[in-house]
Amino acid sequence: MLKPILLQPLSVDPAAGWFATAAAASLARPSLNGTAVAYASISDSAQRELPLSHLEELAAALARVFRVPCRIGRAPMDVRFARDERRGQFHSTAILDQLERTADTGARVLAVGACDLYVPVLTFVFGEARLDGNCAVVSTARLAEEFYGLPPSPALLRQRLVKEAVHELGHTFGLRHCPDWRCVMTSSHAVERLDVKTAEFCARCQGVVGKGFDW
Repeated sequence: MLKPILLQPLSVDPAAGWFATAAAASLARPSLNGTAVAYASISDSAQRELPLSHLEELAAALARVFRVPCRIGRAPMDVRFARDERRGQFHSTAILDQLERTADTGARVLAVGACDLYVPVLTFVFGEARLDGNCAVVSTARLAEEFYGLPPSPALLRQRLVKEAVHELGHTFGLRHCPDWRCVMTSSHAVERLDVKTAEFCARCQGVVGKGFDW
């Protein structure tokens, strides 16, 4: 049975940004043949909101990789509860816990935002997912060249975001880190490692994902 992926928007101010604009315009959320890949947008009042164009481009990329329709959710989830004031970061596991409590169990949910994510045992994470679960979350905070004091590179940011999104969604299919350095499922603890690997699954990992979607 095909399991769709849903994007659930996350925000600290649901009444602001493109969320409110989309709601006011009654943005269409078409379901293609009853299946969809969706991703959420996370925003924080102290950090810029992800442009809608970034999400639209990500949706198109995920549709190509997973071979299912993708759509963007409109109703944001407030993530202020996950903020650690001392660290100035957002606890990714807390976000996943909340997503799992509210998400449709018949879909995979990918949350995407600009908030800097962390887990207690690490300085930061690009994203986190439940192994064989329904939910994943990724952040662009440390994927952007500006974070490292370099000039902006929108194209590089988009490439990194796709790789990290595909990687985290791969975990929801039960995939662990892959020893093939070219595979999107190889471990990446720095953007330099992200830039080396591809956005595609190796043959072994592709087989696992294919079974999950009944390819």
